Amino acid sequence: MRILLIGDVVGRPGRRAIRELLPPLIEELRADFVVVNGENAAGGFGITEPTYRELLDAGAHVVTTGNHVWDRKEVLAFIDHAPQLVRPANFPPGAPGRGSVVVRSPGGVPVAVLNLMGRTFMSALDCPFRTADRLVEELRRETPVVVVDFHAEATAEKVAMGWFLDGRATVVFGTHTHVPTADERVLPRGTAYLTDLGMTGPRDGVIGMEREGVLRHLLSGLPHRFEVASGVARMDAALVQLDEASGRASSIQRIHRFTAA
Repeated sequence: MRILLIGDVVGRPGRRAIRELLPPLIEELRADFVVVNGENAAGGFGITEPTYRELLDAGAHVVTTGNHVWDRKEVLAFIDHAPQLVRPANFPPGAPGRGSVVVRSPGGVPVAVLNLMGRTFMSALDCPFRTADRLVEELRRETPVVVVDFHAEATAEKVAMGWFLDGRATVVFGTHTHVPTADERVLPRGTAYLTDLGMTGPRDGVIGMEREGVLRHLLSGLPHRFEVASGVARMDAALVQLDEASGRASSIQRIHRFTAA
């Protein structure tokens, strides 16, 4: 089985990249299941029902999120009725939505997807490690194929999660920084790992935002509204090959594609 993972989709350019690049990439790689992080899909911050549907229409089977999941108030009206959308599972009890789902691939294989959020340099949520420890065991009762999107800032926290879940999750990959890392590997007990997928969005901005506004903010120290950049978009992804009977990964490969200007 092959699972394709797509880095954080940023605004309209990111959605255009998904529409143009994802369907042919699925065909080229013969991907059986697709997970897309969509927390920045709506104007660079948050997700709405139309942008969620757009990602599904392009080929996503599950859409994960992160710290920007609540940035659009509209999400509160539909997240409980979006069975393929997950938010970090370590939000406190009572948060809308779900932190994990089990979705069958078109070939009939059940795939569990768990979303977690880090705490280092981010909001203080429940412990992602204890949450993962509990939920991964629950999900493995339904399927050995467990995909974990760990939305976190600190690379060390993400590396630690990879080792923590080695042998229990099929793949642990990081999102949030919008900068792809080059440390993909299969850990000793069969878990594929990558510290950060990167992003799907404008190549020539600052992690997807217009350079000028970011630079004015950094030079002045004053608040400034960030706008999504334009131009060529890149799509950062990874392909994981695995044995669906055991849930063990055999390889992980980074992939990068670009749109026309």
